[in-house]
Amino acid sequence: MQSQFTVGISVEGRGDRIVVRAEDALIAALKVKAERPAATITYVRRLNRRGDQRHPPHRLADNR
Repeated sequence: MQSQFTVGISVEGRGDRIVVRAEDALIAALKVKAERPAATITYVRRLNRRGDQRHPPHRLADNR
């Protein structure tokens, strides 16, 4: 079963968040790293619907 994870990244000193569907946190981080190799992964956590509504994250291109 796939869950949604929020992956925090840093690219050239700018932070961002991306939502990824994956089986676990490691796979979510690897999916983001594969799409954005220059990014540094800062955190991975399960999607928090209430908190993420205030600050909506982006989605990976293949999950749209």
